[in-house]
Amino acid sequence: MMNILLIEDEPKVSGFIKKGLEEEMHMITVAYDGNMGCKFALEQDFDLIILDVVLPHISGLEVCKQIRQFKNEVPILMLSALGTVADKIKGLEYGADDYLTKPFHFQELLARIKALCRRRFMVLPGTIYQVADLQMDCYKKIVTRNGNPILLTLKEYTLLEVLMANKGRVLSRTFIAEAVWGIDYQQGTNVIDVYVNYLRNKVDKGFSKQLINTVIGMGYVIKE
Repeated sequence: MMNILLIEDEPKVSGFIKKGLEEEMHMITVAYDGNMGCKFALEQDFDLIILDVVLPHISGLEVCKQIRQFKNEVPILMLSALGTVADKIKGLEYGADDYLTKPFHFQELLARIKALCRRRFMVLPGTIYQVADLQMDCYKKIVTRNGNPILLTLKEYTLLEVLMANKGRVLSRTFIAEAVWGIDYQQGTNVIDVYVNYLRNKVDKGFSKQLINTVIGMGYVIKE
């Protein structure tokens, strides 16, 4: 059983989701606009937030951004009728963990919720990754290099976590897209390369030893 916040302004959609999830024995709190959703999300603790993009007062994207300023751990599943790759990437860049396009089958919603919960508990609390003098403490969510803290956004942190968990292994863009953004990699989308460059500027810049490497035609690898 999970405590879920549903932020959705369409009564038919929110009623459909609420009824289905309550039948699965989850506790559902519903907010019908962005202001109310943001207030609930920041003042209460939830196991999951389901968030519509188009909302009264404050958009779902802005709500997601505000939540992420204070709460990095809670999974956010974004709902939208806007289903292009660009729309999905925009939602994910604002801090969503997954993006489901309307209309959808309830069973797909359930599958996405279960996948988010599995992903949340994949890393053991005491896990510490180490590559040369770069260290990631997965419990404290702290990254340091040579003892100096590195400030990362949520997606930068997730990308670095995937690279460090696979130290020495060349990861394709397809693998990274699925692991970090939960989307299929599309040719012509440069979001992965952009984020790798963001990481390099924070992790490798100023150091003689470059840890994040490009393998031409194959992908990226982090190694000592």
